[in-house]
Amino acid sequence: MSAGSVAVVVTEEIGVPSWDLYELSIPCTVFGKPQPDLADPWYELRLCGVGAEEANGHGLSLRTPYGLDDLVGADTVIVPSVPDPCVEEGRPLPPELTDALRRAHAAGARMVSLCTGAFALAEAGLLDGRRATAHWMHTAQLAERYPKVEVDASVLYVDDGDVLTSAGLTAGLDLCLHLVRRDLGAHVANQLARRMVVPAHRPGGQAQFIELSVPASDDEGLAPVLAWARAHLDRPLTVADLARRAAMSPRTFYRRLQAATGTTPLQWLLDQRLGRARSLLESTDLPIEKVGELSGLGTANNLRHHFLKHLGVSPGDYRRAFPGSQPSGRGPVRG
Repeated sequence: MSAGSVAVVVTEEIGVPSWDLYELSIPCTVFGKPQPDLADPWYELRLCGVGAEEANGHGLSLRTPYGLDDLVGADTVIVPSVPDPCVEEGRPLPPELTDALRRAHAAGARMVSLCTGAFALAEAGLLDGRRATAHWMHTAQLAERYPKVEVDASVLYVDDGDVLTSAGLTAGLDLCLHLVRRDLGAHVANQLARRMVVPAHRPGGQAQFIELSVPASDDEGLAPVLAWARAHLDRPLTVADLARRAAMSPRTFYRRLQAATGTTPLQWLLDQRLGRARSLLESTDLPIEKVGELSGLGTANNLRHHFLKHLGVSPGDYRRAFPGSQPSGRGPVRG
């Protein structure tokens, strides 16, 4: 008996067969390559095409003897990204796909989506009343189109028992390793992660990768004072300070900033400070204390508090997720 059968859906764009190489390769790498010293037999993998035995994408052709009917009977069904028009334009997914997903789930399959594959599970009704996620760039569309789904844009993946969803790209690998951990134990998952030269478990969620900046202001009268504030984030700025510089009463400044940016002055300042801190952590090796000082977030403890609260990860772990910082010769990194 194998570790379980895994069926991966290969979707097509309407009129132009297409599939995402990276997200398709993740389940193929994790479940398709035998690891006899870790578990023998390993998983049984099958690629199931939508509507044809051949799908084309990125100048490559994929031939598989399996179709959508072969999803039924698999222990795990994985849906990588669906075609862009189905996400961006709301074009319908093939009805035979959503029907096959419902039948597979009814037959007892564990249902998994990677990135925008969540739209296929949602269209099939398999996410109704459940918590789910997708790539943060598409979670708003997912929530709007499927209001019965509890969309969480802050996490790398959601395990809801027999239905699991992941954020985009590498978060799909996080979820696939999590499935191995569930099926075969932490030791096997950890060893597999080592062979793939990736962490067995990444701290935090996709909130650390989301751009926090608020929409640009179309209020020209505010532009100079907001630019000045961004240049002086290391100062203890207050709403009264900004209103005075804008030659407005605090009440008027509050109202106009909220109308122009969709947020309050204090939240705007916090977002700018967090953005500055993130930039410094990504591009320098300044000590955490200095990052807190330059961003206006204060002490290292205060910086850590805000990162954990708003990004779900510590400053030190955030910096390790962006290993491109430039040496500055300013001492060891702590956090």
